Amino acid sequence: MKSSILKSLSALLVLLSAFTVNTYSQSASTKANGTKLTKKVLIVLSAADTWTRANGEKYPTGYWAEEFVDVHKEFIEAGYTVDIASPRAVKPTADPKSLQVATVGAEKALAFTYYITALSKELTHPLELSKINMAEYDAVVIPGGHGPVEDLYKDKDMGKVLFAADKSKKVIGAVCHGQGAFLSAVDSKGNWLFKGRNMTSFSDAEEIEFGTADNAPWLLASTLRKYGANYTCGKNWGNYIMVDGNLVTGQNPASSIPMAKAIIELLNKKQSL
Repeated sequence: MKSSILKSLSALLVLLSAFTVNTYSQSASTKANGTKLTKKVLIVLSAADTWTRANGEKYPTGYWAEEFVDVHKEFIEAGYTVDIASPRAVKPTADPKSLQVATVGAEKALAFTYYITALSKELTHPLELSKINMAEYDAVVIPGGHGPVEDLYKDKDMGKVLFAADKSKKVIGAVCHGQGAFLSAVDSKGNWLFKGRNMTSFSDAEEIEFGTADNAPWLLASTLRKYGANYTCGKNWGNYIMVDGNLVTGQNPASSIPMAKAIIELLNKKQSL
């Protein structure tokens, strides 16, 4: 009897989550006065479901649920249209740990699972990264998880999107390991697009504390510095973001919402000009 009730409750919550996301998607783009908002955001998710370790082992990964869900939700609630893209239009995978109660707690694990379920259609059929035209978007945002340091960091299409976004002064955002995608933006002469820019990302200290540093092929924060980033970070696991012109970066999962809000603020300022 108890099991039946729990199953019914779970099904109801999934339907409620789907209704909430769809309602925001369809109607939140209209202001109270009836004026249509035109802001459109592209979220790029890794297509990787494993991370190749230094010894060749495969570590289950993907995108970090909190970083995707919280960011997507902020944009939808702000009334923006949000598209999802991935390399080769591959269905992205949520990092298993990011949905585990032991990692994020029961409440968040449940909420993230329901939100992702509600977006199953968009996640199953993402846009193909190679076909993205940044002229159609006001911002491009890359959530983390170890997926980006497996594929996006060397994806030429990712690099093209970032060059196009920066050239037209679109907002570029990333959180945690999403900044790994920035490493793809190197021109034919070896010049890195983000050299000298102020940014943050998942820190080496956090990688060590998380238990994934020892067998990592390379560490993100150290590599960003090596490429020429002006890298800074805050306390481990605390909210820390950096805004440098059109570039907005967050350090870790806790920085996801603050990063998204900073992007929204920039977009709203641009709209009012």
